[in-house]
Order: sequence, then C-alpha cells, then structure tokens
Amino acid sequence: MTGGREARPLHPAGNGQSSVTEVLFYHLEKRPLEAVLPVLLEKCLERGWRSVVQVGSEQRCRALDSHLWTWREESFLPHAMAGEDSPEGQPVWLTEGDDDPIAAEVRFLVDGSGGADLSGYRRAVFIFDGNDAEALAKARQDWKRAKEAGHDVTYWQQSDAGAWERRA
Repeated sequence: MTGGREARPLHPAGNGQSSVTEVLFYHLEKRPLEAVLPVLLEKCLERGWRSVVQVGSEQRCRALDSHLWTWREESFLPHAMAGEDSPEGQPVWLTEGDDDPIAAEVRFLVDGSGGADLSGYRRAVFIFDGNDAEALAKARQDWKRAKEAGHDVTYWQQSDAGAWERRA
C-alpha cells in the first residue's frame, strides 16, 4: 500500500481555516499507552475525526490491533491496519509507516515513531513514556522540530490522580 496523502492539505489555502497543525505531547507516567490511546481515539471519533496511529514496530501494531478490539467489555474501536484491504471506510488506521490511506485529521505518533509530514493534519499527538530517558530525549527533539515548523505546540503531563494537566 502506498501513501494515501492525496487528500492533503486538510485546510487548503483560501477556505478560512488555519493550516497550522495543533501538536500535542502526552507525557505518560501513571498509565500505559494501552490505557490512554483508546480514550484519545474515542474522543476523535466523537468529533467525527479519522485518526492514523503510527507505531514503532510491526509487533506493536499487531498488539494495538488486538487491544483496540477488546479494550472494553462493552465496546471496541473500529479500525484497520496496514496490509488489510479497503482502509478507506475505517475511522482509525494503524501503521508502522508514514502512510495515511484514510485521509485522517489526526495523526498519533508513539514509540518514538516519526518522520511523517504533520502539515495538513488538524492535530498531531506524540505519546511518549516519561520513564524512558531515550523516549524523553526523542520527544524533546520532536518538540523542537514542531515549534520550528510553526505548529501550535502544547505539552500535557499526567497528575498524581491520572488527569491530564497542560504544562506548556
């Protein structure tokens, strides 16, 4: 499967919307990715936004694929992953690459994945393990790149109660 970025930019010039991507950094300390990501994806779905989740490995992609089908007893998150047919109708796409065959509004980047062009997305969300020095260093690099690219960047950290607090 190839890129799928033909639908970009999301906010073409002249439509009255900003082309600046809102870039959020979520610093995990209290809860793991498997607890945080499904909630964030549900919020995107509630808003009618499609999401691409870019991970660091095929193994992580497969693990998230299984997790999203079973993460709650009473519901699941509809999605597909790279290598499956007919991604166009899916609200969530899992990949280890920079492809986006669903013309997503939001791109999630986990496991230090990156390299995708963030322009044209409504939001980009970097989720990183705050207990991993390498992940922190990578997040700092990604923050700097996003700021230099002129994106609207915010930083969120988990409180002791597990709620998200804006720190920058």
